[in-house]
Amino acid sequence: VVSFWPHPREVLHGEPRLRLDLPGEKLELLEPLGIRQLVMVPFTRELALLSPEAFVLEVLHRQLQAVRVAVGDNFRFGVGRSGSAQDLVALAAPLGIAVSVLPMLRDASGKLSSSRIRAALAAGELAEAARLLQRPYRFSGLVVPGRGLGRGLGWPTANLRVDGRKFLPREGVYAAWAQLQGADGQDGERLAAVMNLGPQPTVDPTASSAVEVHLLGRQLELEGAELLVEPVALLRRQHKFESLEALCAQISADAGEAERLLASSCRRTISAAQPAG
Repeated sequence: VVSFWPHPREVLHGEPRLRLDLPGEKLELLEPLGIRQLVMVPFTRELALLSPEAFVLEVLHRQLQAVRVAVGDNFRFGVGRSGSAQDLVALAAPLGIAVSVLPMLRDASGKLSSSRIRAALAAGELAEAARLLQRPYRFSGLVVPGRGLGRGLGWPTANLRVDGRKFLPREGVYAAWAQLQGADGQDGERLAAVMNLGPQPTVDPTASSAVEVHLLGRQLELEGAELLVEPVALLRRQHKFESLEALCAQISADAGEAERLLASSCRRTISAAQPAG
């Protein structure tokens, strides 16, 4: 599989383009499909100026030594996106490169695209994002030292440092699953959790946005560990409470609602996995 890094919009327009899947995550998703190599082509201004003909000759033929290429029917390439999928077919044939043009996947609402997935995540619609992705949306982060504000309230949290290039859902409080990622590549058990994504308007209004995860019914030493987080449902938006007591009462309610939602989610998963009859 060939992909470009960074995103062309970052190079050409200076627009930060957050990714649904970082390169390492992308490879993990591709491996079960039999893909053993992910080639990240550096996207530069020089590459962007190549004509369609030069792109096929220099990149596909000489650098990648491609013999067969598969692209979507909306594929564009070359300077100013001037080349189409059909242009690729015509330009690749004389070089002995076979091209398969595949139709874009669609549903009742239209084309399945990263834009629709981003919109669902930006709205906190995790179920819709998972439906479009055909898998749960996840991200990971390193557990770093915090200031102990949650622990002081009786709700200790793991503070995550997440790659700034990762697209995250809208700010709010979520029911989530959390899973320790082992250095040996083996993941630990999936743990029920509540996640806060965003600022802390009640305890520290001046602090920057954060990703905080509280494990439900478990206390583990997580600092320095890599934690995989799967937000399942948005419980509520961020809110500034009048007192710490009111905040703690709401956190308790959030925890109860998260436990109910995650238990229901787990039952649905088990039911779906059982053979009929």
